[in-house]
Amino acid sequence: MKCLSVSTLGRLASNRTWACSNCCTTHILVSPVKTSLRSFPRHYSTRFSGYSRRPPKSPRKKVTVLTAAATAATGAGVLAFTDEIKQGYDATERAGRVATTLTICINDYRTTLNKRDQTEDPQEQDTILRSCHKRCAERTLKVLEKNGGIFIKLGQHLSAMTYLLPPEWTDTFIPLQDKCPVSSFESIEEMFRFDTGEELKDYFSEFSEQPIGAASLAQVHLATIKESGQKVAVKVQHPGLAQWAPLDLALTRFTFTTLKKFFPEYDLEWLSSEMEVSLPQELDFQLEAANAIRTKEYFAQIPEIPLVIPDVIWAKKRILVMANESGHRLDDLEYLDSNHIDRDEVSATLARIFNEMIFGKNAPLHCDPHGGNLAIRKATRRKHPNFEIIIYDHGLYRDIPESLRRSYAKMWLAVIDGDMAAMKRYAHEVAGITDEQFPLFASAITGRDYTVVSSSILKSRSEEEKKTMSHALQEGLLSDLVTMLGQVPRIILLILKTNDLTRSLDENLHTRQGPMRNFMILARYCARTVFREQLEEIRERPGSLLWPGNALRFVVACLGYLRVELKLEAFELWLSIKRMVGMNTVVYGSAVSL
Repeated sequence: MKCLSVSTLGRLASNRTWACSNCCTTHILVSPVKTSLRSFPRHYSTRFSGYSRRPPKSPRKKVTVLTAAATAATGAGVLAFTDEIKQGYDATERAGRVATTLTICINDYRTTLNKRDQTEDPQEQDTILRSCHKRCAERTLKVLEKNGGIFIKLGQHLSAMTYLLPPEWTDTFIPLQDKCPVSSFESIEEMFRFDTGEELKDYFSEFSEQPIGAASLAQVHLATIKESGQKVAVKVQHPGLAQWAPLDLALTRFTFTTLKKFFPEYDLEWLSSEMEVSLPQELDFQLEAANAIRTKEYFAQIPEIPLVIPDVIWAKKRILVMANESGHRLDDLEYLDSNHIDRDEVSATLARIFNEMIFGKNAPLHCDPHGGNLAIRKATRRKHPNFEIIIYDHGLYRDIPESLRRSYAKMWLAVIDGDMAAMKRYAHEVAGITDEQFPLFASAITGRDYTVVSSSILKSRSEEEKKTMSHALQEGLLSDLVTMLGQVPRIILLILKTNDLTRSLDENLHTRQGPMRNFMILARYCARTVFREQLEEIRERPGSLLWPGNALRFVVACLGYLRVELKLEAFELWLSIKRMVGMNTVVYGSAVSL
């Protein structure tokens, strides 16, 4: 609601005739006819002027005029502060929803846990706790949907944390991935005018009033640039988002702090701390434009990866104009099959894109790759692969320190090779993980049960394994996991998030090869990272590369890298042959020794 000026309110409140006390000329303050101020004759008089022939005004009339003026001014003031009053009411209502639901859920859990302790039947205990999870998740979902904005973003994040939260919570929040608020076209017009000083029609010859997509923080409209005729996608921030961001972040922090007080073993304050760092970046579309340009330039050097980053036309803090690159959702299996797009190739391409971001030298890491930020389309200029992956949202990026990248690569090579001692050593280097915490960390970072990690991570996740992991969280491992995640570096949390989201996308594709090929691609990137480190160490040694000691180290490093590459190439070729002849390759029990 736009705040009206006091003069405007005064005119609205005084839509009647008014007699000038000096000139006895009657004027209409509000008239349907636009009249120039010069059309009214000006009469000047003073108390001592002989031109003023009106008798002195009576005290009664003077009181009446003053009373009317005071009434009008008071009404104008009240109306002028209507927005502030409404905003205060809305703020109280938002905070009240959060506080009320938080209180009810805390009381529900405390009552449920006491009731569970009084029951000896394990199955009944499980049912009691699961029912409580479901009730509280549904209550929370209503609050997230009602408050919108940042709360939708929080719910989307929580829905992907399958390694941390029970399925009753994550499954309940899944609708938030596609159920986002839509801002009115009028509010978008007003924001564009405020931010650019122009009207939409001044820059665009066409601008769709209905968005083609809406997310928690922004929505996208199709438009045509008037000057060039180029079709573009205009990403606009929800106008009211910045207004509520400080309060919503404070409410999020209050929620997790309160939970920690009542349930100290479930410390999720690290989640609100990460949101306080990442949200301002996501709300700055100029930063997003810079991220998009950087990512496009980086992958332009790797043309074999069919990745499309829309060109940036221009950007303001709340408005981003990019080339229109349309596509279908990655989980649109009907579209993939009807266009003869191989699901296994799509899965492998996703693995290459995000492993390049994690392990590529000076590569930018996209930290929010959920289904709404990715699309696929049939390629028109290339035959293999016959599709292109489009990444739309570039608001949340991080840079991984090189030392962390190298230790992370060595840890994954140890995971794939089944080398438990090396896994523990590099897990400590990466995240300060102790031997006691290692089984939990291994499960969190792979999304697999520890018995699978310690035997063969190449197996596909079975329903039994999912139930085992869920039951383990119910039995008390959840508090240990929450505590551990509060201690690891924030960049590791974002890598975990990226891994989990891409793993979820991969499972939705229902590939024939399961996780095996993706782990082979991961191993290749890890081997390249280690090889690059070895070459840099050789260059830093005294003497040239031809010096005997350096030459020997170089040969050993090359042979080690080639050994891994050849094994991976042979294994991937074998998988391809089995796929071509129609054999299912999703269950294998032995790890590949690297």
